[in-house]
Amino acid sequence: MSLKMGDEDIRGLHEMVNSLLSSKKIFLYGVGRSGLVAKAFAIRLVQLGLNVFFIGESNTPMVEEDSVVIIVSNTGQTMSAVQTANITRRIGAKVFAITSNPHSKLAQAASTYITIASNVPNDEDRMRYAPLGTIFEEAAALLLDAVVTVLMKRLNETDQSMRKRHAIWV
Repeated sequence: MSLKMGDEDIRGLHEMVNSLLSSKKIFLYGVGRSGLVAKAFAIRLVQLGLNVFFIGESNTPMVEEDSVVIIVSNTGQTMSAVQTANITRRIGAKVFAITSNPHSKLAQAASTYITIASNVPNDEDRMRYAPLGTIFEEAAALLLDAVVTVLMKRLNETDQSMRKRHAIWV
């Protein structure tokens, strides 16, 4: 698998990192396995000491102006993801979409979108060993883990300092 990202996507990642560092509240959203990728990223952001919430949880506060919202969706067409982007943009939040489809409704609704295009043929082997959105989900998880390492450096965090914010660290 090779991950293809254009210059615009790289600029979008830099913008996302800077926004994460300057925002008082960060919100993530996704549905299904894309939602699990977003939740895993949210956990790492909490371990970095950032103020993070997952949209749809019962203890999530309201998105406010100047919040950052990151939505993960392979197709970019999931209705609730598109609605979340539209509503939070209208509130004044900065919305980042991570999707495989730069022409999707989600990409259009977001302030900035980052495209993950995995160069994988749509053949029988891919369908057998990596069904549905598996390649996108794994690529998105890797990309967001890479963002964590950039944030670690910018925040002067280490594995050891993050461990102190780990849910089960004793």
